[in-house]
Amino acid sequence: MSYHVLALLLLASGTAVLLISAAALAVLPGPYLRLHALSPATSLGAPLVALAIAVDTGPDRAAVKLLFIAVVLAAGGTVTTMAIGRATFLLEKRSARESGQ
Repeated sequence: MSYHVLALLLLASGTAVLLISAAALAVLPGPYLRLHALSPATSLGAPLVALAIAVDTGPDRAAVKLLFIAVVLAAGGTVTTMAIGRATFLLEKRSARESGQ
């Protein structure tokens, strides 16, 4: 299998994950379900797209930079999702306390 075909498969997979996550974001109610829908986009979809570009670029410095970006996106997306979920929980908890519930 050529590198170009592999890059196209990775790009199609990443794009599919991103599109499904975007559709779920539009349909799902509530912040926690929306975060659940966006988690695959940040931890899988975007890194797959970066990996596809790195494979298509070939073995040079640009590919190494793209692989680093893919790793940062995969790790950073998960951490960001957790941080937003925690902040939302604490904000809802504070709002409930202030409203007397």
